[in-house]
Parts: sequence; structure tokens; C-alpha cells
Amino acid sequence: MEGDPTTKEEYVQRVLGAYRSTPGTTGTIRRPDRFLAAQLYERGVPLMGAENALVLAAARRLIRPVVSPPLNKVRSLAYFLPVIEEVSSLRVSPDYYQHLRQKIARHAPAR
Repeated sequence: MEGDPTTKEEYVQRVLGAYRSTPGTTGTIRRPDRFLAAQLYERGVPLMGAENALVLAAARRLIRPVVSPPLNKVRSLAYFLPVIEEVSSLRVSPDYYQHLRQKIARHAPAR
């Protein structure tokens, strides 16, 4: 990722861009998503933490037993809030999230 965003608007755009491109989401941004992204900025959630949470949640949704029923598309950034909070309390190497990004790239269907 390029440098950290310097403004609230840049942060919101980066979080929403990451959300939009996360496998398993509808890719649609709604007003509540923008509001939540702004709240994350106000709370001081690091951009990398929010992005890593999206990666972790996407990996959990994609890498499931073959016999599992298909999951519905995620329609809101709010779905990821518990994972954003979880990731903020974890002490995990950035290499792990890179590993998950690679797994997702192999498993995610083309949009």
C-alpha cells in the first residue's frame, strides 16, 4: 500500500475501495458505509487494520468446506465491524495477511 492517507476523505475512500473490492461483497457503497468509514477514521482505526480485517473476513468466508452451503453476498461495511475490532487486538505478523491475500487470489471467483 502507498503511504497512509492524510485526510479523512482519503481514508474513507481507501476503506470503501478496499470494501468494494473484497470478494463476497456486492461491491456497492451506500451512505451508511461512508458514514461508518468516517467513524472508523474518527476512532483512529489504522487503515491497514481495517484492510487486514477485510482480508481476514474474506478468507474465512471463501475457505470453507466444499459441502458448506453458499453464503449470501455481504451488503454492508458494518458486517466487518466485529472483525475490525478483532484485528485491532491481535498481534499478527503482516506476512500472515499477505499470505491470506494470496490464498484469496487463488480461491476468489472473478468478479
